[in-house]
Amino acid sequence: MDVTPARFLLDTNAVLYLLGGRTAQALPDGAYFLSVISELELLAYPALTPREDAQIHAFLQDITIVELTNAVKSHAIELRKHHGLKLPDAIIAATAITLQATVLTNDQRLLSLSTIATQSLALK
Repeated sequence: MDVTPARFLLDTNAVLYLLGGRTAQALPDGAYFLSVISELELLAYPALTPREDAQIHAFLQDITIVELTNAVKSHAIELRKHHGLKLPDAIIAATAITLQATVLTNDQRLLSLSTIATQSLALK
């Protein structure tokens, strides 16, 4: 029997918690993805130390980054229209819909959406 691994999309805050050692437990087993929006947010994060910058770059080398496809754009438009999400959140949620992935996040706005699968992270 062919079992497809669970798919997870990391929100920007989840990556920051993970890299900062703030998660209270290991992430669930599965395939992990990152929206291009989170990549941009991580790289543009103000006041990164050289060590943090290197840590983010190393992390980005080891994860699949999902670009803005037509499907992601279409879902993002609908999410903004129907839920009033900010554009970055709409793109992240739309990426999860396209991937059929669960968003790992502590963003209360994303966690409150019923149109996507979400899971919060326990923090130390």
